[in-house]
Amino acid sequence: MTQHTRLDRLHLADYVLPGDAVAWPQGPGEPLALTELLLAQRKDLGRPELIFGLTGSATLTPDLADDFALRALNGAGNSRRVTAQAEITIGHVSWMPRLIRSGAIRVDVALIQVRPLPGGQYSLGVICDFTQAMIESARTVIALVNPALPPMRGDAVVAADDIDLLVEGDARVLDLPDPQPSAIDLQVARHVAALIPDGATIQLGVGTLPVAVAAALHGHRDLGVHSGVVSDVLIELIERGVVNNSRKGRDQGKTVTGGLFGTQKLRDFAQAHDLIDMRCADYTHHLAVTSSLHRFQTINSAIEVDLTGQVNAEVAGGRYLGAVGGQVDFVRAGVASEGGRSFIALPSTTPDGRTSRIVASLDGRPVTTARSDVDTIVTEYGAAQLMGCSLQERCRRLVAIAHPDHRDALMRAWQTA
Repeated sequence: MTQHTRLDRLHLADYVLPGDAVAWPQGPGEPLALTELLLAQRKDLGRPELIFGLTGSATLTPDLADDFALRALNGAGNSRRVTAQAEITIGHVSWMPRLIRSGAIRVDVALIQVRPLPGGQYSLGVICDFTQAMIESARTVIALVNPALPPMRGDAVVAADDIDLLVEGDARVLDLPDPQPSAIDLQVARHVAALIPDGATIQLGVGTLPVAVAAALHGHRDLGVHSGVVSDVLIELIERGVVNNSRKGRDQGKTVTGGLFGTQKLRDFAQAHDLIDMRCADYTHHLAVTSSLHRFQTINSAIEVDLTGQVNAEVAGGRYLGAVGGQVDFVRAGVASEGGRSFIALPSTTPDGRTSRIVASLDGRPVTTARSDVDTIVTEYGAAQLMGCSLQERCRRLVAIAHPDHRDALMRAWQTA
């Protein structure tokens, strides 16, 4: 039987036991009123563990380590503020539902937000990914009723029986506006777009490069979208007729995603048009699904790439700032899809130009994506297709798309290694 209460009457110590693992959904799925209450009542709790992925709010700060154990599923967004204090759990997005359901990633209390649907069900609105796995695994599910969420269905639907406590009291949804790409980002994006054929299905994440790639695709036609998350740029692609999802090979006419990582504009569009299917990571990232998509073109970024094609998308300057996330899932999907491609796109240097992001060696830093999985690396200087190339040819091709100021040093490092 689902209980009901108001936010001002909720004492989390009645539900969170000492040492419990408390989790909430990523990005805009965070129930802000509940996480704020969690922090406000922290001294009444028995040092629970917080489980979090990408965050866009101000919830996480280093001082939380005084009252909570911290476990980060990635270092994306504002989560990077606390990764120095957190245990880092590494895993592909496609694994996350299974890891949570099996207890390998323990979730005792799930904090979610929902919108009521006709018939007594509820909608998660803006998030699916592995949220359903959290709900299924948690001893206690506390749901904030938020009428501002879009009433999305599919895997976003939650049964009333799955909720232990409904809390009234908030109508905020975290906005994640698209960032403004730099001139370099736009150059990189033009090289990527030139390799994507009309009629392909694309995967775009969030960040400056996905926004830039979306802009570079304005001249394309009959594209489909299948992605872990989508942002506001999706709207213009649909309204321009670039994306119609007519040739995907499955889910015809629908953009498939696990998260609406945008602003009110995207939420309004999703509610007004039956064009977006919300699906869990078991579907969005499952190779049996993604490999069946027509000409699946996957676009991901990285912190650095070494001269053999190894990709580090996790650590920079000794800090955990990124994630394994869905990169490997989608890199493999692009190659497995008939007519598909996989692109790792990044500027050739750090913003100040001093440090090359094509490096001689990762020197002990993480290998997020193995060189044996990598298809094509793209910078503002062009594209280097690596699949099928020898190590020597990989080096030559990667040096050719490095910044000219760093090419000689990279070649010398390779020759003396």
